[in-house]
Amino acid sequence: MSKRDYYEVLGVSKSASAEDIKKAYRKKAIEFHPDKNPGDKAAEEKFKEAAEAYEVLSDAQKRQRYDQFGHAGVNGASGGFGGGGMSMEDIFSHFGDIFGGHFGGFSGFSNFGGFGGSSRGGTRVRKGSDLRVKVRLNLSEIANGVEKKIKVKKYVPCQHCNSTGAAHGSEPVTCTTCHGSGRVTRVQNTILGQMQTQSECPTCMGDGKIIKDKCTYCNGEGIVREDEVININIPAGVMEGMQLSMNGKGNAPRRGGVNGDLLVLIEEEKHPELIRDENDLIYNLLISVPTATLGGSVEVPTVDGKVKVNIASGTQPGKVLRLRGKGLPSVNRYGTGDLLVNIGVYIPENLNREEKEVMEKLSKSSNIQPNASASRSFFSKFRNMFD
Repeated sequence: MSKRDYYEVLGVSKSASAEDIKKAYRKKAIEFHPDKNPGDKAAEEKFKEAAEAYEVLSDAQKRQRYDQFGHAGVNGASGGFGGGGMSMEDIFSHFGDIFGGHFGGFSGFSNFGGFGGSSRGGTRVRKGSDLRVKVRLNLSEIANGVEKKIKVKKYVPCQHCNSTGAAHGSEPVTCTTCHGSGRVTRVQNTILGQMQTQSECPTCMGDGKIIKDKCTYCNGEGIVREDEVININIPAGVMEGMQLSMNGKGNAPRRGGVNGDLLVLIEEEKHPELIRDENDLIYNLLISVPTATLGGSVEVPTVDGKVKVNIASGTQPGKVLRLRGKGLPSVNRYGTGDLLVNIGVYIPENLNREEKEVMEKLSKSSNIQPNASASRSFFSKFRNMFD
């Protein structure tokens, strides 16, 4: 099932400001929040859909890629949040602060399912760092889509301690400084009265717990560095500079939480004969004087191999032949580009005696001499290119 337009999901226009998008998401999240709609799967899906839309449209770079390339430009490799790449825990971790704690008479993001997300207490769910890789593709892979396997060195959860960082048989203990909240509150007297501030607990570094006996395999970090082979499904039609995102395929965070993302930057190999122009391909074809004069059949390269093209008699230099559908597909599947064949005529520089005699005889024929009308028609084509 195809995804709905993100702007439609949030009920805003494409020109909406960042603040308008934030307000629209907050309204949708409150309306479909699981606490307000217990057991309602449809509301839960709309809740996730709104989070997916906000995650993209609230980020300037992702929004720009989405406006240009659609869904495939921001999550073509992973299917996005709504495709199962992001859990409720991810959503609460990412966007809990947008509500500032409890709201509307129900618990909000702070305690749903036991996941901390509120900025007003409770330990926050950690998110691991993102990984960035470059994938180089040739035109054939871009035209047809491709699955790539890459090996990355990343942080993964320590299996010996189940990501807790504590040695086998021991458990982390609650931090006595913050009493497990991960944050400490300070009250200062100012000329405006008492001001209250919160900051990360310096004793447990925001964990809420302290490890007495560290796991010897991960040294108490809860993560170890290992190689992992990842399959990346790249859709057809991507282009140089496009970035795809695979949710949850990045680094694991210290001592449990949500994995970061794998960001895949597309690089494009230059084709030896074809030039890319958006979804169209361009080929510069040089034909001989006899072929241009008499016509004939020539072969031109395409992404999938060579095809024959008929050259009409009297073909002029600068003529463009359009082979429809022989270009590259749109990344949004809105159609396929064309192959544009630019015709040039090769004028030989060195002729033998026999060839010169033939050319001299031809030069005396009035049929091959350009007249004023032909000259105006020929150069008008080039003037139009610069108008």
